[in-house]
Amino acid sequence: MKKNIKKNLFRSGLLLAVLLSPGLVFATGARDSVAPVVSQPLAAPVAVPAAIKAKYVFLFIGDGMSMSQINATEVYANALSSKDVSIKKLGFSEFPIAGLTTTHDAGSIITDSASAGTAIATGHKTLSGVISMDPSKTVAYKTIAEYARDAGMKVGIVSSVSIEHATPAVFYAKTPSRGNMYDIAVQLGKSGFDYFGGGGFTQSKGKNKDQADAIGLAQDAGYRFVNSKADFESLQPGAGKVLAVNATLQDSSAMPYEIDRASDDLSLADYTRKGIELLSDNADGFFMMVEGGKIDWACHANDAGASIRDTLAFDAAVAEAVAFAQAHPAETLIVVTGDHETGGMSIGFAGTQYSTFFDKIGPQKMSYVGFDTKYLKPYKAAKAKDAARLEDLIPAIEDAFGLNFAALNQVQKEQLERAFQRSMGNELERSVKEEEYLFYGGYEPLTVKVTQILNQTAGIGWTSYSHTGVPVATFAKGAGQELFGGYYDNTAIFAKLADAMGLKVSL
Repeated sequence: MKKNIKKNLFRSGLLLAVLLSPGLVFATGARDSVAPVVSQPLAAPVAVPAAIKAKYVFLFIGDGMSMSQINATEVYANALSSKDVSIKKLGFSEFPIAGLTTTHDAGSIITDSASAGTAIATGHKTLSGVISMDPSKTVAYKTIAEYARDAGMKVGIVSSVSIEHATPAVFYAKTPSRGNMYDIAVQLGKSGFDYFGGGGFTQSKGKNKDQADAIGLAQDAGYRFVNSKADFESLQPGAGKVLAVNATLQDSSAMPYEIDRASDDLSLADYTRKGIELLSDNADGFFMMVEGGKIDWACHANDAGASIRDTLAFDAAVAEAVAFAQAHPAETLIVVTGDHETGGMSIGFAGTQYSTFFDKIGPQKMSYVGFDTKYLKPYKAAKAKDAARLEDLIPAIEDAFGLNFAALNQVQKEQLERAFQRSMGNELERSVKEEEYLFYGGYEPLTVKVTQILNQTAGIGWTSYSHTGVPVATFAKGAGQELFGGYYDNTAIFAKLADAMGLKVSL
C-alpha cells in the first residue's frame, strides 16, 4: 500500500514538473486569440556517447499521419490477407523505439504543416502558415538540414507533393507565408542542398507566370534538372546537385496518389533509393527528409482508400532506409513521425457498431482525384445539369470504388442523389456556405459522399476535412534511437536529431 502511495506521489510530481515546464503551454480558445507558446523544446536534449553518433540520418514525415492512419493501414493489410483480427504491422511500426509527440503550434492546439514542420525542423514554435520564422515573422530560424549541410553532410529533400509545399519548404526556406510559393521555389536553388526529388512546382514562374523560372535559377546555381524516368534512373554518384521532378504529376504538381500511380511510374520508394545512392558517397554522411505528403491530402478529402495506399507507399520508402541501414547498422538513424493528424479518422463507425469490414476498400481502383478526372469532370462538361442523372454515373462509381449501388440502403441512395445534384449545380470549389462545407468539405460533393459511404460500410469514420489536435507517433531505429522514446513535444525532435548527429546547435 505504501509503495503504491509513493509511486502515485512520484507520478503526480513528475506530471506537475512536466506541466510547469517552460516548453509546454496549452492554448485555448479561438486561433487568433491564443497567446504564443514558448519556443524551447519540451524536454532537454540527452547527450549521446560519441561511439554511436549517427552518420547517416533519415527523417520520414507522414503528413497527416497519426495512429489512426497507421492502424487503419495495418488493419487493411490484414483484412486482405486473413479473416482473423490480428494486426499486420507496418515495417516502421515495428521499430524498437516508439514515442508520442504533441503537435500544437504557437497559436492553436491544431497546427498546420508549416508550423508543425517548423517545430520539427528548427526546434521552435511558430504560427500556422509560417515557414521557419518566429511568430512575429521577423526572425529566421536555422534548420536541422542546414546544420547538417554546414557540418559537411550531404542533404536530400524528397516529397510526394510539390517540392515547395510546406513540409519540404521548412527545411530550406524562410518566409512569412507558405503561400509565397515562388519565393520558396527560388530559395530552393540557393539552399546548397544536394538532392531534391518527387513533386514539381506549382508556381515556378510566379503567380502571374511573369517571373524568372525557379527551375532555371536552380540550374544556374549548379543543379542538374531531370524530369523523365530514363534520365532519373541514369543518375549516378558524382552527378552533382540534383533536382528530380516526377514525369507524371497529378493535382497541384504533386506525384500521383499511390492508388492512381501507373505500374511503370516512379514511386516514393524510388526517389528515396536514388537519394541514398547519390548522397552516400560522402565521408561526412548525409541527412535526408522524406515526406509522404498525400496521406494528408487523401485524409482532407476523407478518402481512406487513397490514404491507406499512400501510407503503404510511405512504409515502402522507409524500407529503403532500413535496407541501407543493414549495411551501416552502427552509423544509421531512421526516425519516422507525423506532423499532425488529418480528418479525425477513426476505426469504428456507428453503422457498423463493433465490426469492421476493411476488405470492402480493397476493390477501390482510384482516388477521389482519379474519379473526378476520369469520370465526373467529363460528364459535367458534356451534360447539361437539367439533363443529368445519377444513374448515368452508377457504372463509373461501381468501377472506381467497388461500391454496389443496389446494396445501398435508401438513406445512402438519397445522400448520393443530393450530392450529385450539388455537383451538377456548378457550386464554387470552396463554398462559403457552412452547410456545404460540413457535408462535403469543399470537394466535389458526389465524390466525397461516395468515399464516405464506402468508408462507413468498412467501419471507418471521419470528423473533419481539416487537421485535428491529437498527438502523433514517433518511431526510431539505429544510432541514438533511445532518444526518441517517451512523450514529448514536436520541437524536441530537432534537439534529439542534433544530439544523435553530434551537431552543435543553438535555440
